[in-house]
Amino acid sequence: MVRLFVRHAVADYGAWRKGYDENQAIRDENGVKADGIYVSVDDGNDLTVYHDFDSVEAAKAFAAHPDLKAAMDQLGVVGTPTIWITSEGQGS
Repeated sequence: MVRLFVRHAVADYGAWRKGYDENQAIRDENGVKADGIYVSVDDGNDLTVYHDFDSVEAAKAFAAHPDLKAAMDQLGVVGTPTIWITSEGQGS
């Protein structure tokens, strides 16, 4: 399993969340297997979102997808998101 994390600020969490929920089709069409949203306990507009994929290639393609950038702009993402991709650690 590969997990893509995105951390960014938004102008208004409620508006962002509504739009995020309405864009489920983008996630489904791009191979997202699961996702989750975490909100900072100190700032309700500071978010870390994860998306799970079957491969690094799928995660990278999703991160580079032009519809993702457009959706982020439309939903009030502030500044430049921090994006990183991880894979499950293997046992020793």
